[in-house]
Amino acid sequence: MSRIIAGAAGGSTLSSVPGSGTRPTTDRVKEALFSRLESYDILSGAYVLDLFAGSGSLGVESASRGAARVDLVELAEKAAAVCHRNASLVNKVLGREAVQVHRAKAETYLLRVPEALKWDLVFLDPPYTLDEEGLAAVLKTLESHLADGAVVVVERSTRSPEPSWPAGLERFSEKAYGETTLWFAEPAGEPEEDS
Repeated sequence: MSRIIAGAAGGSTLSSVPGSGTRPTTDRVKEALFSRLESYDILSGAYVLDLFAGSGSLGVESASRGAARVDLVELAEKAAAVCHRNASLVNKVLGREAVQVHRAKAETYLLRVPEALKWDLVFLDPPYTLDEEGLAAVLKTLESHLADGAVVVVERSTRSPEPSWPAGLERFSEKAYGETTLWFAEPAGEPEEDS
């Protein structure tokens, strides 16, 4: 059973996706992740994208902690239905439609959204069935939708290799928690000119 850890909806119990098709982020990992994000001062007023959202727990946690807008993207029907329930719970507490659910394939969704839409924080917790090439393609499509100073968090099995970052993204940190590794990346800086 997962819950919202802190913020306006802190303590609320979240619905979980039935079956073994998704692997929810544990509360321990979620707590450590959001502690780090709070230290970056990135959540307040942020535009957040939760790709491969599963139950949407990372996205709704962001909304509870002050994100201005959260987009949950999930293709699987049962998981998308759970996203809707969890989004409704948080939206009701907040008194506004902060969290929106999009039932779509991650890459298709990214190709469809307006070019002007930029996210400050992006979570990617892809299913094990998405191979490294598929993840690299999603990251490449994502780069043009990142705000200046954005943070991208990729959650993978500790047995998985480091993601193949596109030219527009640079890894700046990684942290393993048991079977889970979090990779942190940001938009690549402008290349320095030779003097």
